[in-house]
Amino acid sequence: MSTPKPPVAAATPLLQVNDLQVHFPLPKTGWFAPPEVVRAVDGVSFSIPRGTTLALVGESGSGKTTTALAVMRLAPITAGQVQLGDMALGTLEGEALRAARRRFQIIFQDPFSSLNPRERAGAAVRAPLDLMQVGTPQEREARVADLFKAVGLRPEQQQLFPHQFSGGQRQRINIARALATNPELVVCDEPVSALDIAIRAQILNLLVHLQKEHGLTYLFISHDMAVVEHICDEIAVMYLGQIVERAPRQAFFARPLHPYSVALMSAVPTVHGGRARAAQRIKLSGDPPSPINPPPGCRFAGRCPVAEPACSAELPPLREIAPGHWVRCRRVELVDGQPLAPLQLPGV
Repeated sequence: MSTPKPPVAAATPLLQVNDLQVHFPLPKTGWFAPPEVVRAVDGVSFSIPRGTTLALVGESGSGKTTTALAVMRLAPITAGQVQLGDMALGTLEGEALRAARRRFQIIFQDPFSSLNPRERAGAAVRAPLDLMQVGTPQEREARVADLFKAVGLRPEQQQLFPHQFSGGQRQRINIARALATNPELVVCDEPVSALDIAIRAQILNLLVHLQKEHGLTYLFISHDMAVVEHICDEIAVMYLGQIVERAPRQAFFARPLHPYSVALMSAVPTVHGGRARAAQRIKLSGDPPSPINPPPGCRFAGRCPVAEPACSAELPPLREIAPGHWVRCRRVELVDGQPLAPLQLPGV
């Protein structure tokens, strides 16, 4: 795996998400039962400067994948705004949305199920060009050949079927397909989680290389903090449908502030003081609250090792505690101008 990317200078946001909500209504349990909804995403805001990577992280059920699908317009948006450059994605419908999809594409998690087993690899990569009528047939053929070369596949492999490729090669096909229309934004939904460890580094390095070469902007979904540290410029931690911490990569990994972020980082298997930090991980008790009826206060309070009674009384705002570093925790304080986390990593 190569050296993590250096921090980038501030740039104009390509993607702007404001107060995004995705609520799924549940079937009624009786004639007089009140309607219930699953608050999968409940007021998420972030922006991604052009040419950079924002990583959304959190455990299963935190809402990170639903957020990504809503940005892609593959999940219904209940409320909020999604802006891609000068285009309001959240309001597009029909043919206008179909035409706009040239500007944003997705790489799915599973390289095995995201390809049609009866479609040759070259045809799979060419499909977006045919569907959106990009260029002439000759230009599409040349584009597919260039994409195969760009992702490290041989020209003759265009004629093969998905079962004739390894998992890493299939994900390269998916990456080539996502890049076919020259998108500005690429959503990466855990693109390496289904791959072997040795192959993960190759795919991550390929994504970093393609970003530098084509100026791509990534929204990267992951639960693997080591992967996130390698590829992201900024990180946003989600818990039960909300962002609880957002910061530049270096600031976050040097000093996570929210107790949930600290617990996540404690599970990363790194060596510290001659011992593996994962052996000293912070073990959280209990389960996350129900997204149908979230508590009125901090949604992490019931599992937080340092929670106080006031934490359960009122939902804390997402506040900027340091330049570019936002946190949703009332217990994070400024001491001598430096933010102080109420919970520390073991061995630090």
